[in-house]
Amino acid sequence: MEVIHLILGKANPDQMDVVSMVVYQLATQQAASGRDVAVWGITKDLNTNYDESNFSTQLFQAYRNPFKLDNKLKEALLEKKSTATFHLHGGWVPIYSTVSKFLAKHNISFVITAHGSYNAVAMERNAFVKKIYFRFCEKELLMNAKRIHVLSESEMEGLNKIFPNIKSFHLPYGFEAPQTFIAERAKGTDFIIGFVGQLDVYNKGLDLLITAFEKFNNLKPNSKLLIIGDGEERLELIRMISELNLQENIIMHEGKFGEEKNQLISEMTIFAYPSRNEGLPVSVLEACNMKVPAVVTHATNIASYVEKYNAGIAVANDDSLALALAFLELNMSWEYNELDAIKQNAKTMVAEAFNWDSIINEFDNLYL
Repeated sequence: MEVIHLILGKANPDQMDVVSMVVYQLATQQAASGRDVAVWGITKDLNTNYDESNFSTQLFQAYRNPFKLDNKLKEALLEKKSTATFHLHGGWVPIYSTVSKFLAKHNISFVITAHGSYNAVAMERNAFVKKIYFRFCEKELLMNAKRIHVLSESEMEGLNKIFPNIKSFHLPYGFEAPQTFIAERAKGTDFIIGFVGQLDVYNKGLDLLITAFEKFNNLKPNSKLLIIGDGEERLELIRMISELNLQENIIMHEGKFGEEKNQLISEMTIFAYPSRNEGLPVSVLEACNMKVPAVVTHATNIASYVEKYNAGIAVANDDSLALALAFLELNMSWEYNELDAIKQNAKTMVAEAFNWDSIINEFDNLYL
């Protein structure tokens, strides 16, 4: 049975879009293990401006009307009716409402991964609009889905609040380490805290990060905060940094990819991800794989792994003081040259807990 991943975009790994990154890795691993897999992208740009992969990619037109389904996609769905299972990626996506109705009408099975979109915190954002949308669109999609794949217990809880069900399937993604080698930097004079991700102040907890860094920097003036990412709230972040007079100590970069991003991560002493809402933060895994210890909130859904492997520090949600204290604790380990064990633990965590070889077989159960 062929598995066809349906996404918005092109599953291009060289993007800040986490969904594209994880779908690319999932499809790559499935294809490498001998499974029949393809990615179908719904996009405004039909140019194949991405690298070749070991799975096939087919692109279909996206329209200004977000519910309009391309006729070529309809034909392709019907052609694969008896030979494929479809895997939709993303929650609260208007075109998926149309796709799910079309699939249900023609008795074609599908599963959906919302990538954290059903987390209770995520659903608080635009709650009134989502309540209406759920009633008329998302509820029917969930009813039509054969399985609902969730990445964490918190997303399972959030989903059950709006859609009690027995078809949820809890499974994290794996992580594929980059092939390029980045040498570990020698210990310098600056303690560098890093963040890589979308510049979404509330969801990513960037207000907490900047507040915590101010507290920490007052005690450790040789510290820097490196923020890498794109987003509509960049100017809001710059304003916050300016108000606290931290322009000298907080360095902001636009989104970086590939070796350029890896090089910047390798320069970090620790990695901070104080998100209030998350599916599974790939950037944390990228950093830990490069032996950069992590400070994460429980909302990231990776805190239990960080604690189990002693790969950094897990802190309570919405607590900038706890965040600052975690920075101080790891700074002390760094000053006394005791951070090496935690750095190695971070890499071990990724290799053991997020190994695709052990996870990929579980996805077969999702499609059964």
